[in-house]
Amino acid sequence: MDVMASSLIKPLLHHTYSMIDYGKGVFLYDEDGKDFLDASSGAITANIGHGVEEIKEAIVKQLEKVAFVYRSQFTNEPAEQLALKIDELTSRGLKYSFFVNSGSEATETALKIALQYWQEKGQPKKTQIISRWMSYHGITLGALSMSGHTVRRDRFVSLLESYPSISPPYCYRCPFNQSYPSCNLLCATELQSMIRKIGKDNVAAFICEPVIGAAGGAIPAPDGYLQKLKQICEQNNVLFISDEVMTGVGRTGTMLACEQWDIVPDIVALGKGMSGGYTPIAAALVSEKVMEPILNGSGSVMSGHTFSANPLSCAASLAVISYIEKNNIMQQVKQKGVLLQTELKKLQTKYAFIGDVRGKGLLLGLEFVQCAHTKQPMERELNFGNAIVEIAHQHGLLLYPAQAGIDGVIGDAVLVAPPLTITFSEIHELIKRLDLTLAACSEYIQSAQGGTK
Repeated sequence: MDVMASSLIKPLLHHTYSMIDYGKGVFLYDEDGKDFLDASSGAITANIGHGVEEIKEAIVKQLEKVAFVYRSQFTNEPAEQLALKIDELTSRGLKYSFFVNSGSEATETALKIALQYWQEKGQPKKTQIISRWMSYHGITLGALSMSGHTVRRDRFVSLLESYPSISPPYCYRCPFNQSYPSCNLLCATELQSMIRKIGKDNVAAFICEPVIGAAGGAIPAPDGYLQKLKQICEQNNVLFISDEVMTGVGRTGTMLACEQWDIVPDIVALGKGMSGGYTPIAAALVSEKVMEPILNGSGSVMSGHTFSANPLSCAASLAVISYIEKNNIMQQVKQKGVLLQTELKKLQTKYAFIGDVRGKGLLLGLEFVQCAHTKQPMERELNFGNAIVEIAHQHGLLLYPAQAGIDGVIGDAVLVAPPLTITFSEIHELIKRLDLTLAACSEYIQSAQGGTK
């Protein structure tokens, strides 16, 4: 669509965007009939693909009853059922759900509940949140304060709290110049040092993503890392918040990614795949431990939004989760993820500028470098991360840009995270289109560097 003819504020104001007509399965189709293989599930959201009839029917059925009620006046059946279903699937103490509209709201609600927990416990001094560099927890001010995504923080830094403070578990570029496992998980034990510096009587919670998404390009926690963090939190009377906005609802092969490390958080932020993109919804999941003093105290969680626990969104989310269960979709993620990662590593041997292939389940990432041996990032002037996303788009492939590099600023990565319903033949089609994209990227690099590598 002509940029000048539109009144819609889009992400890039001077960019011309294709007009999408419809979606089906892992494909989106624009108004000219061109198909795009959605290798990023939009924003790691469309977990069951596009155009699933069962979800449309569930939304229409609820729409015929009621689309909106205000949570301070009524409860509603879809919200009650969804909370019970999430409790059933996560189990082990994460009994309560607070429904909101977006991942940013979910992490900010988690922050507020953590602070309220300590207030209700008679420890109001515990207000500090510890988080990591190379993390992203959302764009609202509280969520952004917890985020170590330097590019997204930069414009608003004067308004933000200085929460990010410890290093990420970035094994490809270890901040301590060590190697796993001989490093003895220094990136985890750094949390203990930070709690000592701040004083454990001042620290309310620690928050992290089990697999770093937009701020790192699918960096998975090494074995033992999350367990160590949880142990440190328990020893210091600090709540553990797991940001599963991107990793939850089967993206890594289990309902919550932290299950794969046998971790039970005190609070979980859930979003994106919760409704597969069919309606806006997210949630803060709260343990019985955290809810107990609130239930016995004020009896009210001090948070909420106009559309919290919206019946239409809850009905859609319930239908998506039921669809995932009925079709055993989570159980297929590991096998599909192994195939996709294997094929991506084949491309790594073909293209020297792919420095690392990593991730878990169907949340995978590629980090790009000038030289695989030195791991030197691409020149910033190349703007390579955005360039590859644009080139992929031209080849009918949708990728998601991510930050990478030593400081999370100078470095490029993309996320490869197709709908969990992608078939094995569609994975091969994805790789075919990605191969064409990477070949064009080689030419782009040569052209940008004056014809020399």
